Amino acid sequence: MNAEPERKFGVVVVGVGRAGSVRLRDLRNSHASSAFLNLIGFVSRRELGSIEGVQQISLEDALSSQEVEVAYICSESSSHEDYIRQFLNAGKHVLVEYPMTLSWAAAKDLWELAEQKGKVLHEEHVELLMEEFAFLKKEVVGKDLLKGSLLFTAGPLEEERFGFPAFSGISRLTWLVSLFGELSLVSATLEERKEDQYMKMTVCLETENKSPLTWIEEKAPGLKRNRHLSFHFKSGSLENMPNVGINKNIFLKDQNIFVQKLLGQFSEKELAAEKQRILHCLWLAEEIQKHCCSKK
Repeated sequence: MNAEPERKFGVVVVGVGRAGSVRLRDLRNSHASSAFLNLIGFVSRRELGSIEGVQQISLEDALSSQEVEVAYICSESSSHEDYIRQFLNAGKHVLVEYPMTLSWAAAKDLWELAEQKGKVLHEEHVELLMEEFAFLKKEVVGKDLLKGSLLFTAGPLEEERFGFPAFSGISRLTWLVSLFGELSLVSATLEERKEDQYMKMTVCLETENKSPLTWIEEKAPGLKRNRHLSFHFKSGSLENMPNVGINKNIFLKDQNIFVQKLLGQFSEKELAAEKQRILHCLWLAEEIQKHCCSKK
């Protein structure tokens, strides 16, 4: 990616909330990967006109324009599937913020569509580019897990927009799968007090070696965004996360990965392994949702 680009891919950003605004910033600034990308405009349901010189364009124009070759889908999760399908059918490459979809079958279908069209479909996972994850990866390598837990707390999220908690919290599930391999579901419960905007999802998982892992998502007004983890190994324990530094430019690092895919710099083996991990996490999220909903 250090070479001078022979061509630039025209990009449109769909949705200009938190993630979309960061994407616009990274595309406007001069970075190694941005040199391969040409920001054409952004799509939003709000009438914004322009943002710092970047023009708003209609969804129809973004889909039909020959100039637009890439779509960054940064809208709320409930709209991802529809946008991905439209842009893939229009012959565009797609980068989408996680979760790609709110169902495993839909994600599988979209991946097949991307392969039919010969287009890159990339699901962002900035949580795997964080300093905390790099630290954990080093800590767990070669160790035998006895049991573990991961608790995440935060303020409430609207399920209609962001999906069931197993989907909106899929980055935590992705951490566990990336650290300990494919997991199986033992049980899942959801405690809700809608009048208080309180939610607690408790998921019991198992590694291939039958080691138990508990994943809890707890959300309510006033709850601070925080991660509490505890991993017990045969050779010792890891309780909570030390301060391992600031996460810098994680969305830009994700863009670098996406551009490498556009340039064909990932092997088929690497792409297949990533696809398998993403689909496994979405499958687990859907199974968790089914378990919780069957108990209501």
